[in-house]
Amino acid sequence: MDYILVTTILIVIASLLFDFINGFHDTANAIATSVSTKALKPRQAIFLAAIMNFLGAMTFTGVAQTITKDIVDPFTLNNGSVVIISALFAAILWNLITWYFGIPSSSSHAIIGAVAGAAIAASGFTAIKYSGFLKILQALIFSPIIAFTVGYIIYSIFKVIFKENNLAKTNKRFRLIQVVTAAIQAYTHGTNDAQKAMGIITMALITNHYHTTTDIPLWVQISCAAAMGLGTSIGGWKIIKTVGGKIMKIKPVNGVSADLSSALIIFGATYIHLPVSTTHVISSSILGVGSAHRIRGVKWDTAQRMVITWVITMPVSATLAAIIFFILNSFF
Repeated sequence: MDYILVTTILIVIASLLFDFINGFHDTANAIATSVSTKALKPRQAIFLAAIMNFLGAMTFTGVAQTITKDIVDPFTLNNGSVVIISALFAAILWNLITWYFGIPSSSSHAIIGAVAGAAIAASGFTAIKYSGFLKILQALIFSPIIAFTVGYIIYSIFKVIFKENNLAKTNKRFRLIQVVTAAIQAYTHGTNDAQKAMGIITMALITNHYHTTTDIPLWVQISCAAAMGLGTSIGGWKIIKTVGGKIMKIKPVNGVSADLSSALIIFGATYIHLPVSTTHVISSSILGVGSAHRIRGVKWDTAQRMVITWVITMPVSATLAAIIFFILNSFF
C-alpha cells in the first residue's frame, strides 16, 4: 500500500482518537455543574452532552479552518505527515496524563502547542505563521479572563434580582433552568472543540495532496462529530469531580451563572473562528461566579493547581511533539 495513503489513514485514526479523548476529557467540564447540583443524573448529563456535542460539531467549520491554515502553512509544510502524527501523539499523551490525575487541562493548548513544536522541529521557527499563531494565542489567553469577568457580573446581577426570593424555591427553579444551560454549554463545546481534529485531518489531506482547499470535507466533519459524541458518552468522572466540586461548592444559581457565562464566551469565539480552551473558559467562569458569591468559598489551591497546568500545557506538549518528531523522523 502507498506510504502516503498509510500515513494519511494513520493521521485520521489518531485525530479521531484525539477527538474521542477530548470528548471524555473536556466535555466533563460542560456537564460538571449540572451533575454537582443534581440538576441532572450523571448518565442523563452524559447522554445530553453527547447529543449536543454532536450537533454543535456539525454546525460550524470556521474554527477548523483556522487550525488548518493559521498555525503553519499546510501547502508548504516539510515532512507534513510526520509533523502531524507527532503533534497528535504528544497531545493525546498529555491529555491522558492530565485525565489520569483529574486535572482539567486544555486539549486546545495541547494540540496547538504540539503542532507548533513538531513544525519547529521539522523546519525551524520560520515554519510558524506568527500572525495567525499569535491571534490564536491571544484568544487562548484572554478568553479565561473574559469568562471570569462575565461570570462575576452575571452572578452579581442574579444576586440583586433574586435577593428577596425564597432560597429553596429559587434553587428548585434554577435546577430546572440548569438542564437547559447544560445543553447549551455542551452544544457550544461541540462548536469549538470538535473542530480542532477536523482542522488537523484537513491539514493532513492538504499536505498529502488529497485535498486542495482549506474547506472541511463533510466526511471529516461527520466522523469528528461522531468521535466527540462517542467520547462524551464514556464520561470523565475525575474531571467532573474537580470542576464540579473542588473549585467551589456549586448551587443551581451558581451553575446557571457559570454555564451561561462560559457558553457566551465559547460561542462568541466560534462565531469569529477562533479556538479557545473550553476547560479554561468553564473553570474561569466558575471562579468568577465563586468570587462574586463569596471569595473565601473558592478553593484557590485547586485553582492554583489548574492554572499551573494551563501554563505548562503548551510548552510541554510542544516539547513532547518535538521529541516524538525527532524519533519518528529517524525511521521515516
